[in-house]
Amino acid sequence: MEKLELANVTFTWLKGGVSHLDGGAMFGVVPKPLWTRKYPVNEKNQIELRADPILIQTGGKNYLIESGIGNGKLTDKQKRNFGVEEESEVEQSLEALGLTPMDIDYVLMTHMHYDHANGLTKEVNGEFVSVFPNATIVTSEVEWEELKNPNIRSKATYWKENWEPIQNQILTFKEEWNHSLFKMVHTGGHSNGHSIIIIESEGETVVHMADLMGTHAHQNVLWVMAYDDYPMDSIAAKQKWMKFAADKKAWFTFYHDAFYRAIKLDEQGEIISAVKREK
Repeated sequence: MEKLELANVTFTWLKGGVSHLDGGAMFGVVPKPLWTRKYPVNEKNQIELRADPILIQTGGKNYLIESGIGNGKLTDKQKRNFGVEEESEVEQSLEALGLTPMDIDYVLMTHMHYDHANGLTKEVNGEFVSVFPNATIVTSEVEWEELKNPNIRSKATYWKENWEPIQNQILTFKEEWNHSLFKMVHTGGHSNGHSIIIIESEGETVVHMADLMGTHAHQNVLWVMAYDDYPMDSIAAKQKWMKFAADKKAWFTFYHDAFYRAIKLDEQGEIISAVKREK
């Protein structure tokens, strides 16, 4: 498991599953000859996308960013359509680190689409239960409300089995949530309730842009997904927070990227430091 170790914070990437989605959808209106220079594509026009939660350990607490693609929730048809070749091994990853799901104190959910939230619950004896029963699960108030009351578009990705078993663990916020070294900021864009996460410690800054910058190839502020519900909000948020990250010389961390776990960029947008995913 890959790690990024800063002064008093350790980031470890767990195995949360993998999908292969249409590259055109992932890069929106960007022409294929441009985005394929940045990110590999297969013969089906699909790109590999991880769903790997980030375990953050600091101050004697265990935080998780996102929850993985889960196990047993996708039908064979969904697996085929989403190119899912591997489901979650989060519990096994935690065990290798000497932890169990009971040891997770907080799960920080940037949004609650199925590929981020499926790992929050699992089926036991015919009922769905919380995977992280001792955790406070944090997401924006807007995201939580849409998860429970999806519209005609979002009902395909907001599933009741991902929220009903955990509703007593949820902590929502309006614009920002501040806790210890963490700040979650509601941005909208990818979903109406989408948030990013900022971690600052000992002069180091880490920005988790979530699906506003799903992979290292999405750093151009205009390169947004066709999956984004509010693309102009995505662009505005990327302009604001990527400038913030540049000013702070911050690390960017990724949940979906199949090649990089974390990167630092120079003023020209070139990668100057990186934690690469070990295949």
